[in-house]
Amino acid sequence: MAVGIFDSGLGGLTVLDAVTKRLPDMPIAYLGDSAHAPYGVRDADDVYNLTCASVERLWAAGCDLVILACNTASAAALRRMQEAWVPQDKRVLGVFVPLIEALTERQWGDNSPPREVAVKHVALFATPATVASRAFQRELAFRAIGVDVEAQACGGVVDAIEDGDLILAEALVRSHVEALQRKMPTPEAAILGCTHYPLMEEAFRAALGPNVKVFSQADLVAESLADYLQRHPDLRGSGDCSVFLTTGDPRRVSDKATQFLRRQIAFDAA
Repeated sequence: MAVGIFDSGLGGLTVLDAVTKRLPDMPIAYLGDSAHAPYGVRDADDVYNLTCASVERLWAAGCDLVILACNTASAAALRRMQEAWVPQDKRVLGVFVPLIEALTERQWGDNSPPREVAVKHVALFATPATVASRAFQRELAFRAIGVDVEAQACGGVVDAIEDGDLILAEALVRSHVEALQRKMPTPEAAILGCTHYPLMEEAFRAALGPNVKVFSQADLVAESLADYLQRHPDLRGSGDCSVFLTTGDPRRVSDKATQFLRRQIAFDAA
């Protein structure tokens, strides 16, 4: 199996869908840790331990390259994993990099000093854990100056999506956007900082209005992965079919995944 995609639940399916469209011949192993979702309300050590366990499961499935299609895991665990845990023959990548590249219009390997960018006022919608980590602001500060980031912790949205209650999810999105706008009335751009949120992208856009540029991660991650694999073809690995794994109830997760992607997805127990 060539590439593993991990999420705390179903949100990473937005990344899976984008990767499948961008790299249609790429076999993928997807693992959703639905038994422990959502990660966004857990502490950093808990997120780290759960993420490591899931990444190890994907390594066991033959994945040398794993994408953390979970902003909470990327924020709370990725740096620690890369510095002290990931072996030299494996790669674990997060979802912040493509987003910040797009926002700052510079490649990740560009180590020149931070500079001003076109967008000055950015709204960040994310899970409580991602907001608390300030990982997005930290990585952005390495590359850009003069950007005001207002973060809004979107409690309840992931739970509603995982439960399939999209009416509640839409109502929560409107409430969180209103709360953000009380702090930053006129953002120029909005970051949907959770891979669940593209499922609610229309609701975010409607609440924010037409003058706000919305950055959604799935397509950016897919394009970045295609570029990465072109530069590191050895990480494509082998395998000719995709597999979907969950720590939750496979039948329930399969039903929800099929509903979200509007195509049949069959999960097996991890």
